[in-house]
Amino acid sequence: MTQRHSKPEILHTETVAKSRLFQIEQVNLRFSNGVERQYERMKGGSRGAVMVVPVHNGQLLLAKEYAAGTDNYELGFPKGLIDPGEEAVEAANRELQEEIGFASHKLTHLKTLSLAPGYFSSKMDIFIAEQLYASELEGDEPEPIEVIPWALENWQALLSDVDFSESRSVSALFLAIQFLEQ
Repeated sequence: MTQRHSKPEILHTETVAKSRLFQIEQVNLRFSNGVERQYERMKGGSRGAVMVVPVHNGQLLLAKEYAAGTDNYELGFPKGLIDPGEEAVEAANRELQEEIGFASHKLTHLKTLSLAPGYFSSKMDIFIAEQLYASELEGDEPEPIEVIPWALENWQALLSDVDFSESRSVSALFLAIQFLEQ
């Protein structure tokens, strides 16, 4: 049986570091048993993000783009931030058009994932995109993204590809396969 805990009381928060992209907060907490601790977390924006698994003509359409964090070209699914005033499904369709040159007549929300919840408050909505059609929008990428078609029936081999390592893309793949097998 899982024990239910009361959320800790936030005693104080303060920004301890800030960059153009990130803000780190120190959070002083008091737990229900009286124990006090200091945590650090990255303060997330309220916008959220999306990731889309595009399925077209029996293939997954993957995006291969440079990732500064790993200093490598990574293989994954189209993704991006939700713009102010935009719904997640609208952001998903926009990101498809910006990153792989397709839009979708049928976007299905699969799950909302948290990203490292011990340190980061942001969420990502995962969608599967079907009934795709050609449509391009200009994105903010510094170079064109390479679109890699991958046979849907060969999805398990994708897990062995060294460039397909991002945990969000791996999670999205499993969610999409589960959805398609229903």
